[in-house]
Amino acid sequence: MNFKQKLVMFLATGCFIGNISFAPGTFGSILGLPLCFLMSKIGFSSAVLLTVIFILSAIWIAHHAEKLLKTKDPGCIVIDEIAGMTLTLTGLPFNIITVISGFFLFRILDIWKPYPIRLFERKFSGGIGIVMDDVAAGFFSNLVLRLMLKVI
Repeated sequence: MNFKQKLVMFLATGCFIGNISFAPGTFGSILGLPLCFLMSKIGFSSAVLLTVIFILSAIWIAHHAEKLLKTKDPGCIVIDEIAGMTLTLTGLPFNIITVISGFFLFRILDIWKPYPIRLFERKFSGGIGIVMDDVAAGFFSNLVLRLMLKVI
């Protein structure tokens, strides 16, 4: 494996966290929290822009990692969970309530994949298929959190 391939695998697996034998997606989601914290310190527009850039990068990285592993949507790729977790908390206050609620909401939607989230996984292949179902779960998690914050 050359340097570029090793770098792709390092990033795709979330610094090799995806190689943990149990719940790699959960650990990948946890890895996204420091990024969410940092993004909470910048303006909303900048946070949205960085989230979009991260998602596009995650698609590219996941696509190349899937090719290297020669397996469709391998579980060790967790950059999609990091992207979904980032979108979950984008533009929301970073506090114990939103972080814990967002984390569990995102994990439930990512694992359960209710309509239309599962549609993204089925309709697309490669990096887009790997990442977009998590992005959809993150999007809906963000919406639910916003509604919860309005009600509370």
